[in-house]
Amino acid sequence: MSPDAIIEKIRVALPDAQVELEDLTGTKDHWKARVISAAFEGKTLMQRHRMVMASLAEEMKGPIHALTLDVMTPTEVKH
Repeated sequence: MSPDAIIEKIRVALPDAQVELEDLTGTKDHWKARVISAAFEGKTLMQRHRMVMASLAEEMKGPIHALTLDVMTPTEVKH
């Protein structure tokens, strides 16, 4: 799956998201994503992960085999 397609899916769910992707294996099915969004404000780490994973639910059934997440609010990035 292309990085642009993954970023687009995340941004549909989290329109303000800043997304950085890293292909961990070179096979485009194991990814590390850093997602920064104000929508994470007041959410637990688990809730944040669920928000991102929900946006990629169909892709996690096939094209994406593994996804490691680093999820933060803009305020957390500045500290």
